[in-house]
Order: sequence, then C-alpha cells, then structure tokens
Amino acid sequence: MMRKLMKSVRLLQVAGIALVGYIGLFSAPATAGGAHNLGPKASCMECHEPEYEVYKGTQHFKSFKSKEHNKKGKKIVKAVAKVNGGKKNMKRNKACALCHFTIVKKKPKYGPSCESCHGAASEWVEIHNDYGGKDTKADTETAEHKVKRHKDAAAAGMIWPRTALYEVAENCNSCHGLAHPDLSGDELSTMLDAGHPAKADFELIQYFNGSNRHRFYPPNPDVNQEMTKKEASTMFVVGHIAKLVSATEAAAKSKHEKFTAMQQKRADNAKAALSKVSIAAVKAFVKKPTRANGLKAVDAIKGKDLSGEVGSMLPKKSDYK
Repeated sequence: MMRKLMKSVRLLQVAGIALVGYIGLFSAPATAGGAHNLGPKASCMECHEPEYEVYKGTQHFKSFKSKEHNKKGKKIVKAVAKVNGGKKNMKRNKACALCHFTIVKKKPKYGPSCESCHGAASEWVEIHNDYGGKDTKADTETAEHKVKRHKDAAAAGMIWPRTALYEVAENCNSCHGLAHPDLSGDELSTMLDAGHPAKADFELIQYFNGSNRHRFYPPNPDVNQEMTKKEASTMFVVGHIAKLVSATEAAAKSKHEKFTAMQQKRADNAKAALSKVSIAAVKAFVKKPTRANGLKAVDAIKGKDLSGEVGSMLPKKSDYK
C-alpha cells in the first residue's frame, strides 16, 4: 500500500494530469531533436506501475499483435507502399509505424505507448527522475527544484498534460485525424482511399475519461480518478483547437477531393464546438486557425471554468471509449 502511494505521489509531481495512450499514437513531434523512444518498460513502468496496468488493458497495448494481420491494414499498407516506396509491412513502413507502433532501436516493439503521448524519453527521463540528488525522493524534493525539473524536462521533450495539454491533444489528433505532420498529402490521401478510418468527430474526452485514463494521485491515490467537469471542459476546448489546426494543415497538403473533404468535416466539427466559447482569443483563432493562434487561445483559457459554455457538449459516460 505504501509503495503504491509513493509511486502515485511521484506521478503527481512529475506528470500532473496523466494519460497513457490518451490516444497519442506516435513519437510526439514536440520531442527534442535526436530524441528516441526507450519503450514503456525502460522509461515508465518501474515507477508508474498502476498506470502501466491500465495501459495493458487498452487497444493501444493490444494493437501490436493484431494490427499488421488485419486484412484492411494489409490493403492500406500495400497501397501506401506504392506511393512512398516503403515496405509492404505495417511495422516496417514509416507511414504506418509512426502512429501504430512505438519504435525502439529502429524496431517496432510496442503498440502506441507512454512515449506516444509524453514524448520520446531518451533526452528527458534522467531529468524527470532526478529529485535533487540520489538521496532525494519525490516527497522531499524542494519546490524550487521541482519547478526547475519540470522546466528542464519539458525543454528536453517531455510532454506533461498540465503544462503542455495542447501538445498532447495535437498528438492524438494527428493520428486519429489521418493528419500526421511527417506524412505527405499523397501518403495520407492514399491511406484514405484504401479504407483507412478517419473520424471527423473524434473526441478526446471519450478516451481521457475512458479506457485510457490513469489518474492515480492524492487525495485518492488508490482510485483512477475521472476529470472534473471543469477539467473536462478545458480539455474539450483544447482538443478542438488542436483538431482545427490539424485539419487545416492537413488539407493544405493535398488537392485530393475526398481527403480535403474529410479534413473539412474535421474542421467544421471543431468550429461547431468552439463556437460556444466566448473568449476573444478563441474566436480570433477560429477566424485564423494557425498553430501560433491556437497556443494563444489555449493560454487564454487557462484557469477558466468553461463548463457553463461547453459542459452540455461533453460526451456521456456511455460514450466513453
């Protein structure tokens, strides 16, 4: 019991509002240059065992063994291989591996995992684990050191939902929206033509409060806690800001009619949600949905309770994934 409590306290201090796959599905674009994945067992599991147990029950964990044998998946990778000259194997073709696997030492060793959302850990894990010297533990770390550790780890590529919620949402939308920034318009449109799914109404809260939730911290460290309505409302808005940026940037990559129409549906879905928000920076962002303006909008809503404006739009528990 005490060991689990200490691990949970440690999670609170280093991760804020935590998430697993929270549906991120690839090595996050916000990581530092040269960073690489270590895999969940090497980077996270030892200290975050309860969270890892949650991860083991998700589709992200299970997909490693099932995705490449899926008939539809084989059709998609065969089609995209003709475009990018890659392998006709999901694990070995970059276009597929970016979202569907965690690459460790150039090999796909896991499905989407911790680093898919929190960033490739090679550059930040030692910073993340240093509480002020080898004899200093999480519960004795000074407030000053904690602030510096968070800042330094973030600079090295670690993505904390508490301080980088937009980046988390950005990761999720890039893959679930068929809009990965490292893929060309031809690759993305070919995937869509071959039957790759892309949900225009992808909703972050369905997963954050659903099967991927791993929020073990005080005052109830033994309970996997759901977000409050205020927290969920903030994430709802941030998720749609990230979706609108993702859809806008993806659509600009291609003139493929079906693909641009799909991205327009994503954009329209995001705009409909954001239309309920009265904050000026959010309205300005909708008019000009660039990433820079999106970050300004996210900054503008920090600390505000948006549940009165978007609370009725939050998914019901019966809709959680």
